[in-house]
Amino acid sequence: MKILKLVVLLLFVGLLISPVMKLSVVRGQTSVFPGQVKGSIDSDPAPGDVARCIFTEAATGFDDRSISELFVPDEKHNADQQVFDDFELIPNGLGPVYNAQSCRECHQNTTSGGISQITELRAGIVSHGLFFNPTVRIVDDNGVARFIENRSLINDRAICPAGPLIFTLVPDEHGHPFNHPDANIQERVDNIVDAAHNPVPEELIVTTFRTSLNLLGDGLVECVNSNSLQAIRDGQPAGQKGTLVLVKLLEVPNDPTFRVGRFGWKNQQASLLSFSSDAYLNEMGITNRFPPNNEEVTKVCDEIPDFEDNENPPGSQDIDTFARFIRATKAPPRAPRCETCPNPDPQIVHGSQLFEQGQMGCAICHVRTLQTDPVGTWINGNTFQIPQGLGCRIFHPFGDFLLHDIGTGDHIVQTVDANGDLDQSTANLMRTAPLWGVRTRDRLIHDGESLTFVDAIRRHHNQAQLSFDAFFGLDSHHFTDSDRSDLIAFLKSL
Repeated sequence: MKILKLVVLLLFVGLLISPVMKLSVVRGQTSVFPGQVKGSIDSDPAPGDVARCIFTEAATGFDDRSISELFVPDEKHNADQQVFDDFELIPNGLGPVYNAQSCRECHQNTTSGGISQITELRAGIVSHGLFFNPTVRIVDDNGVARFIENRSLINDRAICPAGPLIFTLVPDEHGHPFNHPDANIQERVDNIVDAAHNPVPEELIVTTFRTSLNLLGDGLVECVNSNSLQAIRDGQPAGQKGTLVLVKLLEVPNDPTFRVGRFGWKNQQASLLSFSSDAYLNEMGITNRFPPNNEEVTKVCDEIPDFEDNENPPGSQDIDTFARFIRATKAPPRAPRCETCPNPDPQIVHGSQLFEQGQMGCAICHVRTLQTDPVGTWINGNTFQIPQGLGCRIFHPFGDFLLHDIGTGDHIVQTVDANGDLDQSTANLMRTAPLWGVRTRDRLIHDGESLTFVDAIRRHHNQAQLSFDAFFGLDSHHFTDSDRSDLIAFLKSL
């Protein structure tokens, strides 16, 4: 009987390993890769190849104004915001599986592009210490099992079962009936199967929630030279060094070009256009021009031909508008009486000092200040030129945009290595949460499970053990209750 169980287990593991598993096109660090600039870690300009800047502070504000009229005039920015806020319907290509009907639905606090308390669900299979993307069983109109293959995202919504609905917009002026009452394509964790479509034991399934990230000011993040991020990593103590991943830029499909990832909880995207393409498919189910996001994850209940974001020419499609809108948003502002504000609060001033001190170690990963490359610099594989308002800017994200292990890793892998295999080394790594605008979020850490700053600090271990020990008085510095109150006051000012 023991031998039989062992054979069954080995067969099961073999079935998991057999498919080629890719979720996003991400590459681990390599010495040479397509699009690399000589002397640079990736396709960004090499250090010293750009003109010197006279740096100025980036514009901040929770408002609907552009970061610079010279980049995107306010009137155009407001029009872009309307597209960002648009409510998508089935005739627009919504679904078949999706999480939201607009970008704004997940990114709106306190204005469009901000954070929210919305979460998405990720799941996978962990066997013998290795992560595998799951396959989810769904059912078509005839009751026949179909499968959504090889992706860790479990969408919360689906357009089926539904019927009868009438299209009044497409594909013709007479309307088109939509009627799928017998199909059920709702994704569920308890419908996860292996590569041979057999049920997976519950104890092998891992799940996590991911909070929606802030997008305000991300145009500045995009304009940070990758070599600057590498320099931050190189300057971090040995036990707290971040991890860089190199990501394929989707906007350069015919000549693969890579850049250091910086967007998403796993740094799985390196540009805001790639990010917009990925989100349009995976969060709203709307296909667009960049592979692999030009094809649905399932054809069951799919009424609109791929790709769906095609009413306008490239450069004017929705994903282009989303990217331009995000790029033109202002950075989150600080609260009144912050340490750099007029008439600062002494408690916040002291909390800021504690945050920066080596005994806490917060600023090692939550880097206060970054700088952007000069106006006119070409980035993203020479597809985007840094405009006025984003070039030669100083901004304060309180994040290093690197991956770290602080003990909150969720075992989910979204990156692939140089061989195209899932990069298992990133399973328990998460991007440092940039703290700008964090006072507008009431659920903290990547999963939203911490409801207070104290609890969020309590979950800091491994590479962040220094901060835990200092805050809770477990080291030689012995933080007082007053110190803890001051640090929390500072965090609430961000």
